[in-house]
Amino acid sequence: MMKVRLTLAAVFAALASGAVAAPSGQQLFEQRCGMCHSLQQAPGKMGPPLAGVVGRKAASFPGYTYSAALKGSGITWTADKLDAYSKAPTKVVPGTKMLLGAPNDAERAAVIAYLASVKK
Repeated sequence: MMKVRLTLAAVFAALASGAVAAPSGQQLFEQRCGMCHSLQQAPGKMGPPLAGVVGRKAASFPGYTYSAALKGSGITWTADKLDAYSKAPTKVVPGTKMLLGAPNDAERAAVIAYLASVKK
């Protein structure tokens, strides 16, 4: 047990010092968002594809059935809007289908920067 604690302590120290690189936005997208979203249209995904989402009007991807709440939100997805929505979707758009948020500020920023780089 002591060995495990020392190992975890070493990992946390390495992360804090920057010796271990944080996951990239692409890696975080694949790990955290990829269960529900793809970049391009993919069968079996619960959420809409997200390539080209930055700058796109909410609820506008053709062929996806959005909630009435998101359709009526009037949102255009800027980095700030994506940040607020992905942190607490139901607070930003009550009645949205997306229920889980991402609490980590740095991870959200990395994913949003990645999505901004991915064009449709």
